[in-house]
Amino acid sequence: MKQLFLMVNDGSVKLIDCPVPKVKENFVIVETLYTVVSAGTERGLTSFGGKNLIQKALERPDQVKKVLEKMSTDGILTTLDSAFTRLKEPMPMGYSGVGKVVQCGKGVTEVEVGDLVAMAGQSYHSEVNRVNKNLIVKIPNELKDYRQGALCALGGIALQGIHQAQVAPGETVAVIGMGLLGHITSRILDAYGCDVIGYDIKDKSLNGTNLKSFILSNDENAEDKTKSLTKGRGADKVIITAAANGNEPMDLAAAIARDRGIICMIGVTQMNIDRRPYYEKELTFTIARSYGPGRYDPNYEERGIDYPIGYVRFTERRNLEEVIRLIANKRVDFSDLITHEIDFDNADRAYEIITTNKNNENYIGILLKYTSNENKWLNKVVNKQKKTKVDADKISIGLIGAGNFAKNTLLPIMKDTKLYQFKGLATTGGVGTSQAQDVFSFEYTTNNYKDLIEDSNIDLIVISTQHNTHAKFIVEALNAGKHVYCEKPMCLMLEELDKIKASYEKSRGELFIGLNRRHAPLIKKIKKDLSTDRIPAVYNYIANAGFIPNDHWTQDEKIGGGRIIGEAIHFIDVIQYLDGSELESLEVKFARNDAYPKNDNALISLKFSSGAIGNIIYTSMGSKKYPKEQLRVFSNGQVYEMDNYIKMNQYGNVKNSKVKLRQDKGIKDEYKYIYDVLKGKEKNTSIRDAFLSHEFLLESLQIK
Repeated sequence: MKQLFLMVNDGSVKLIDCPVPKVKENFVIVETLYTVVSAGTERGLTSFGGKNLIQKALERPDQVKKVLEKMSTDGILTTLDSAFTRLKEPMPMGYSGVGKVVQCGKGVTEVEVGDLVAMAGQSYHSEVNRVNKNLIVKIPNELKDYRQGALCALGGIALQGIHQAQVAPGETVAVIGMGLLGHITSRILDAYGCDVIGYDIKDKSLNGTNLKSFILSNDENAEDKTKSLTKGRGADKVIITAAANGNEPMDLAAAIARDRGIICMIGVTQMNIDRRPYYEKELTFTIARSYGPGRYDPNYEERGIDYPIGYVRFTERRNLEEVIRLIANKRVDFSDLITHEIDFDNADRAYEIITTNKNNENYIGILLKYTSNENKWLNKVVNKQKKTKVDADKISIGLIGAGNFAKNTLLPIMKDTKLYQFKGLATTGGVGTSQAQDVFSFEYTTNNYKDLIEDSNIDLIVISTQHNTHAKFIVEALNAGKHVYCEKPMCLMLEELDKIKASYEKSRGELFIGLNRRHAPLIKKIKKDLSTDRIPAVYNYIANAGFIPNDHWTQDEKIGGGRIIGEAIHFIDVIQYLDGSELESLEVKFARNDAYPKNDNALISLKFSSGAIGNIIYTSMGSKKYPKEQLRVFSNGQVYEMDNYIKMNQYGNVKNSKVKLRQDKGIKDEYKYIYDVLKGKEKNTSIRDAFLSHEFLLESLQIK
């Protein structure tokens, strides 16, 4: 199948071939028929992509601030590397469409195969989409012009704005911005019995939009004209649907609203509030978050958990239902708002229209039309390029998973070593697949990980998936005789660890876990010095990990295992490596703080057979401006201070300092180490420590 992406570095759009996504619990697979191109949102994104770096920085000062903060802790070159990597990453486009259901996952009961559905949020410009059951609505048989269903997300945005503005039937509502969203909002308001006054810098009124009146928003008499239409009162409610760079819509809204009126923003403009009119009229300003309650909530949009109707009448999905009901019952008609239908293969023409518009075409709603093909959703493997000759000097890899770490860190660094050949990529489908395969030269991409395990030309299976899947993939790959490199943690339960150990003992394959910090040059320097002292040391590691929301997948103990097993295992491994003796005990104590209910503030105590002790402080309570990781080692009259893998001070008879421009956490050296082990140049000495640290940590956390 093909999916459309925006190239953020230059603003161009690109169709990328990728395998169809696999169906998951609470999701459906939809063959797309139409998707809508948003002139506001998508024009803004393409315009941003086409700007140079300075222009991008001026437009997003919030991101510049984050970059500067990262520079202060991670180093200049590391920050620049990260920023340029993100700019190369294709961005998926689209969010509203209509299509036919071809597969239903477990838990889906509202629709069945063959149904036409409107879909939002996860409805990309893609020939096939995987959409959660809470983001689809069945299109009834009486709705013959089902193209209108492609506008469902825009209708949902309009409805959420109407609800947020607390609109009542019979009120006069001002709609500022008469683009596609403005017309949809106005028609829904009219269907609900409201008088609607439209405003825009140009007269964009349409016969199908029943306005009480249209007023030019830049008319100096706009306020007086509004009062003349409302018995001198002003508009009861104002909904801003405009997409503008200035504050003019906000100023106009305050001027035309009545005493104690409500203003709701559902467009994209500046929002500088002038206190005077808001104070004098006691105005209320609110902003609608997309399509309604449930938006951006992973429990709702990923796990399919609905909100009880007794508490939330109009959720995201129920807003979409209402839009389809209004269209099906002919309370509203959006057909004339669809001015263009453009074949998906010619999608770049749609973006030319909403950006440069060289031919000065009049447009409102632009749909991308997809050719019906019952077999395209069965395409499970994409051969991106011709088969390449196996390079005996390189390690051929098959990657399972294409999340942010794989795309932004693992693959770029592995590619930079020039020691690995990218053979196959396996994911369950989705955005990450296309992003990874477009940037990196995998020979083929598949939605079935077993294709990689069964591929005799693949030497090393690389696993970068959610933590609860690691053990399964490790065991299957080892049992097939493959070498395995898995991102940490190795597993989430002791039972899984036992299975991995058993498989490793029987397998001819090697196993590596992504505990890269032991390979960092600064850590190796400390290790070398300690080895000459042969005196037990005292270790103190501070991990200023930063706050992660409670609903992030890593905080879910069933999926991510929690941040201690997911991240703190790194720091245990560093101290294990430095000391070099047997880990004898490990104890975890958690802080009690109601403001931080998750177990991500902990003190971890270590004891070794050498007599050395270690202490790890892992916290989410610290400042982002403070270094993320600090190590202090005390031994034989020496003190080592390592700050965030950039700087190290060594105190002895004299003070020695070392500063690096690029943060180096040892990832590249780890990949060189894996290569050397697989080529017989080194022994795999790290896996035993990994087994031991995981066992002690899981026992301490009482995870069986």
